[in-house]
Amino acid sequence: MTSNLVRGLAILAFVAGAGVAHAQQFINVLTGGTSGVYYPLGVALTQIYGKALPNAKATVQATKASAENLNLLQAGRGEVGFTLGDALSDAWKGEAEAGFATPLKKLRGLAAIYPNYIQIVASADSGIKSIADLKGKRVAVGAPKSGTELNARAIFKGAGLSYKDFAKVEYLPFGESVELMKNRQLDATLISAGLGVAAVRDLATAVKIVIVAVPAEVVAKIGDPAYNAAAIPAKTYEGQDQPVNTVAIQNFLVTHAGVPADVVYAMTKSMFENLDAMVAAHAAAKGISKENAARAMPLPLHPGAEKYYREAGLIK
Repeated sequence: MTSNLVRGLAILAFVAGAGVAHAQQFINVLTGGTSGVYYPLGVALTQIYGKALPNAKATVQATKASAENLNLLQAGRGEVGFTLGDALSDAWKGEAEAGFATPLKKLRGLAAIYPNYIQIVASADSGIKSIADLKGKRVAVGAPKSGTELNARAIFKGAGLSYKDFAKVEYLPFGESVELMKNRQLDATLISAGLGVAAVRDLATAVKIVIVAVPAEVVAKIGDPAYNAAAIPAKTYEGQDQPVNTVAIQNFLVTHAGVPADVVYAMTKSMFENLDAMVAAHAAAKGISKENAARAMPLPLHPGAEKYYREAGLIK
């Protein structure tokens, strides 16, 4: 009986240990809507992680993006998430108006990646040519409390506008707002994403569009260092013959303190060793560089990511 009991306890210990190991090697990548940029890059990351960590199970999850991703990471319901820099800063500080009732102190930085560009897209038939022209129009501002919607609030405030100035406000992800514009049920949509986002490319092939400029003076009035004046290069979208002034906001990859350091180290290293696969998934990844990856991080780096950056000579 004693030997059987010992064997039984040993088996239970082994099973329990295997369960812990399995949990540590599960990597859920939190992205955004499938018509945005986060999602295809997240798919590419799961493929990269699958090769770098052959014992891990890497999956991608479509979400409402920044705010949801950060809350899911805080709750331990994901291992890696994409987010905009302003949402990340708000989450770390606990800005209730941005959707973070308390500071999300379990979050840890993995990498600064590429910048998002604010792309205010109007149908040519709407007559909208400037931000001021949005008054009295039907406008989509992104999914509720998403990074895009937080960007919309900041930019319209900088322009002296609020949602009350619009005839109708739709809280929709990129793909759905574009479908409404195709059906003439919406005049404009604000999209915060990498350049060449599929939703805008799709819209530009269906109807004539206008990319609405965000002037530098509006950017200055936002008063947030996360927002920087930038330009959407000419020919980014069909019918867009000139560069358009707008706002750029840094994107980040984030993890949480509960993910093992060796796993985060492998994820960080493998991504930077396979940037070509990221670029193949979406051209926005051309903006990712390891030289900028540990800069301007609004929260502490995860020890695993920090180890990689120290080895690479990027931080002291």
